[in-house]
Amino acid sequence: MAEIDIRNVVKRFGSYTALERVDLDVADREFLVLLGASGCGKTTLLRLIAGLDTPSEGEIKIGGKRVNELPPRARGIAMVFQNYAVFPHLTVFENIAFGLRMKKLPEAEIDEKVKRSASLMHIEQLLSRYSGQLSGGQRQRVAVARALAMEPGVLLMDEPLSNLDALLRLEMRAELKGVLQESRTTTIYVTHDQVEAMSLGDRIAVMHEGRIVQAATPMDVYRDPATNFVGGFIGSPPMNFLPAARHNGGWQVAGVDLAGPASDNAEIQFGIRPEDLMPTESGLSGTVRVVEPLGAHKLVTMTVADTLFRAVLDSDLPVRPGETLTLAPRPERIRWFDPKSGAAIN
Repeated sequence: MAEIDIRNVVKRFGSYTALERVDLDVADREFLVLLGASGCGKTTLLRLIAGLDTPSEGEIKIGGKRVNELPPRARGIAMVFQNYAVFPHLTVFENIAFGLRMKKLPEAEIDEKVKRSASLMHIEQLLSRYSGQLSGGQRQRVAVARALAMEPGVLLMDEPLSNLDALLRLEMRAELKGVLQESRTTTIYVTHDQVEAMSLGDRIAVMHEGRIVQAATPMDVYRDPATNFVGGFIGSPPMNFLPAARHNGGWQVAGVDLAGPASDNAEIQFGIRPEDLMPTESGLSGTVRVVEPLGAHKLVTMTVADTLFRAVLDSDLPVRPGETLTLAPRPERIRWFDPKSGAAIN
């Protein structure tokens, strides 16, 4: 069993607090993605789990065992880095075998494990080549194969695809997901790319300013953001927000009366995703500023109540800059937030 239990973890660097009271559970064989912008603390948390740094406070357990004081080699983990960290003077075989030889395994066992992990990553034809002769995508496959060959209880991945071009990232995402489902290894994957997070993770833990603000399935994070930060961070284009004022027992948003939640606030915040808006004769009206064709759809940016507002609409809908466009939000997809704390109001 390789479940991970993180409790009340704090990490300080001098007077700067990088992680503030982090609690997180990762189930055995789960694929968890740590998602957030640069500087939010996700790589710091990964380094604490790996044993490359020590928490200032709190406890980390792997497989039910406290590992705060254990060195990385004693934690049953393997790590894949952003810069691949493969040795250019070694062949692919020797790179994959490196950690196994450090463990002093018999050569026959090393040969079997290297070939198995190379086969999983579809690089068995490259085993005799030097890694310095490989493309970036091939070197990344070698790095993953080397980690899998160790048969770790936990696999930690720090932005492993960020150096690849868009098409190769797409290919590698699909490859990784299939391989890790087959290997059934507990995996924590760090990224700032929400598309990677949505497509790869069993769950996503969204980080902001050293805290985990929501940990849930990809669709729960997308459809029911716990805060307006999550709503604005997840999604491309992100969620739209407008102020809502109490009016006639409900809420008025840009001059439109909408049913909403009970709240003691005089004002709350209305949120809707751009794809959850429909052209209509009465609703939220604004002036179209930009129309961007996206193939099957078009992205329309408009101004509603002096606020930029985006809608994803059918490409056949005739819309031109300067026109007035009226849109109705799908009622079941509206979300409401406290404007001060940012927390969702149910």
